[in-house]
Amino acid sequence: MQTRTDLAIENTEKEAGLSGIVKEELKAGDMKITRIEITNPQTAEIIKKPVGKYITVECKPLTDNFRDLREEVEIISREINNFLPSEREVLVAGLGNTEITPDALGAKSMKYILATRHIKGEFARSAGLDNLRSVSVISTGVLGQTGIEVSEIIKSLSESLKPSAVIVVDALAARELSRLGCTVQISNTGIYPGSGVGNHRKGITNENIGVPVIAVGVPTVVNAVTLAEDILNRHELEEKDVSPRGESMIVTPREIDLLIERAAKLVGMSINCALQREYDFDTLLSLVS
Repeated sequence: MQTRTDLAIENTEKEAGLSGIVKEELKAGDMKITRIEITNPQTAEIIKKPVGKYITVECKPLTDNFRDLREEVEIISREINNFLPSEREVLVAGLGNTEITPDALGAKSMKYILATRHIKGEFARSAGLDNLRSVSVISTGVLGQTGIEVSEIIKSLSESLKPSAVIVVDALAARELSRLGCTVQISNTGIYPGSGVGNHRKGITNENIGVPVIAVGVPTVVNAVTLAEDILNRHELEEKDVSPRGESMIVTPREIDLLIERAAKLVGMSINCALQREYDFDTLLSLVS
């Protein structure tokens, strides 16, 4: 039975001796940054992650620590910026379902993203915002709400807007409970919505969309089967043991509402600071508050 996790750091933990994985770990204040690059298709197939780069930033739990986000935003925005083209418009898309709290991260993050595509000319100059990078923002909803695959929405917008890159934000699934609400993953491989909880959709990737896709996410759930296997150390555990009536079960923290709200602000402000390098944290926060 395959362990379900969206985190490259978890996929590679048990494959330390495998060739084709380049790993770097460093500290930044109270945070730990792990940079992983998967370099060949054979290794990618083994660990179930596409070839590409994955950054994991581990910080203090968002439900415990939220007085000042500047340090976290500075670190995360720098890592996002390393994946971004230096110029031209960027499309930012929030994925997920606002009616399901653990899946609402992407949509809720969008309220903190500064949309600037419409701020031009004399208005921008008079407001002192003439150095803003052009950014478009959309919350896509999910297939069950719109009848449209998220990848189709983003591809259509990309063909119309012609951005230099797309940033997608989504909630992720982890293998370990300890990673919920204190881990941010950034990658240049795009994303397959719902893959961590067994609801596979068409990928939002460079190949499908036609421009570089940077994925940003925070784990908010653990699959019940994965959790039971880790706790009981029973790798022969059958899915029916923790999935009554064949329904997939997930586990999420009791304070998930608070976690989502704070993670949304952290991710949103980190993306703002990555995109708008000419403006400081306080200025950008005032523009989205």
